[in-house]
Amino acid sequence: MNLAKALASVGGLTLASRVLGLVRDSLFARFVGAGFASDAFLIAFRLPNMFRALFAEGAFASAFIPMFNKKVGDTSGPGLPAGILFAEQALSVLLPILIAMTVVLEVLAWPVTLMLSGGFNDVTTDQFAFAVSLSRITIPYLALISVVSLLGGILNSMNKFWVNAAAPILLNLTLIVALLGFHADDPLVTARNQAIGVSVSGALQLLWLVWACRANGVSMRLRMPVWNADVKQLLKLVLPAAAGAGAVQINLVISTALAAYLLAHGSVTYIYMADRLNQLPLGLIGIGLGTVLLPTISRQLGAGQEAAAMETQNRGLELALLLTLPAAVALIVCGGPIAAALFGYGKFDANDVARTAEALAAFSIGLPSYILVKVLTPGFYARQDTRTPVRYAMISMAVNLVGNLILIVPLQHMGPPLATAIASTVNVAMLYWTLVKRGHFVVDARLRRRAPRLALAAVAMGAALWFGQGLMTPYLHGTWAVRGLTLAVLVSAGCLVYGLATLVSGAFTRDDLKLLRRRR
Repeated sequence: MNLAKALASVGGLTLASRVLGLVRDSLFARFVGAGFASDAFLIAFRLPNMFRALFAEGAFASAFIPMFNKKVGDTSGPGLPAGILFAEQALSVLLPILIAMTVVLEVLAWPVTLMLSGGFNDVTTDQFAFAVSLSRITIPYLALISVVSLLGGILNSMNKFWVNAAAPILLNLTLIVALLGFHADDPLVTARNQAIGVSVSGALQLLWLVWACRANGVSMRLRMPVWNADVKQLLKLVLPAAAGAGAVQINLVISTALAAYLLAHGSVTYIYMADRLNQLPLGLIGIGLGTVLLPTISRQLGAGQEAAAMETQNRGLELALLLTLPAAVALIVCGGPIAAALFGYGKFDANDVARTAEALAAFSIGLPSYILVKVLTPGFYARQDTRTPVRYAMISMAVNLVGNLILIVPLQHMGPPLATAIASTVNVAMLYWTLVKRGHFVVDARLRRRAPRLALAAVAMGAALWFGQGLMTPYLHGTWAVRGLTLAVLVSAGCLVYGLATLVSGAFTRDDLKLLRRRR
């Protein structure tokens, strides 16, 4: 129940951020559409997104949080002040690297954009030059969000999960303001203003985290670079984790570049819009669980509570399945109505909606595995093993590359998402069997009993949505209010059917309901 409460805190704010992200994407589809301008911005936006996943939700957090918790939890030392000193030393090395990296990327924006886009078939055009200019505008965001990740890691370790979870809301609000206040008839102008909004949001997120740290008694000082044993150990853990998280992001880069180079204009946008919808449950469940599980398991292992850590991971897996299975089925079955309601107006026509729904179905096949990666990797990171997930991520990247090359021509815009889903499933299988082999994870009786029942309940919900969605179709092209009400009815119906199915199948019992009521 404590795990569920922490997930609700992080997941609720993440849900708010993702809903605002859908509002942003709906406005973006309306004012920019699906064409070169949208593809160019989304290519430029890929690099900031990649670094956010790499640092804020990936490598740096996975290495920093266990070490910070160890410093704070050392009863023979000063506790929190020792953790803050370690954070200052880490920042003293990180900041110069980030500044140098920003300068280098600004200089190398042309080849970086070429790598991300495949050149849009012709690097000599004004269109490619425009994409390069957008990349240069968004590059400063990378350094800003990396410092945000360090401050967020400190607050997460102090159980102030909500602060860091709220930061992405500022990104979406900034881009929404830019779309509403600074859109133009020319989609290129709107796309450029969006790129400016990305970097502005990075500065706002940094100011938010600095204020929150000070409000919680954490005041960071800038120091001259310190190269001591703790910093060396941090880098020793970060580099493999960065390689692993980077492998996942390279999967997305490969998919985006192949789509931009081999497919028609608009394909990058279809894949992006589908991924945004797929990211809604991923952000709500996967990132939330990963954020909560890593510091929780690392504290339990640090106290020698192996059984408690095993219990935490079992309940994390159970929560992931409870929430992920119905989400995956719903996105596969109802992708068309969802895409129509959110994006199907303005410059985004019916053909764009249909192709987005097809890409979404391919992505959603892998939704459970995307989230299970977030649940299983803390079992390695909490034991300061960052190398094993890296090795498996590299294998996953190879699977994704082969899958892309095989599937992109026959399946077009569905090929890259399906290859990503297959690669993630391979990654989960390797992580799971390694934890089991090492004795670090054993599926308990409760999870063994509930998992197949949850799958059965999700299938029942999918069947009900399949037969019921036709009733909603006439209302998916009206005003914002009508669309929103239609989606709310569709989601509520799905939740009701799923809830009843979990009770009928025995996945969720009356005793669970009583426990929830008593804990509340």
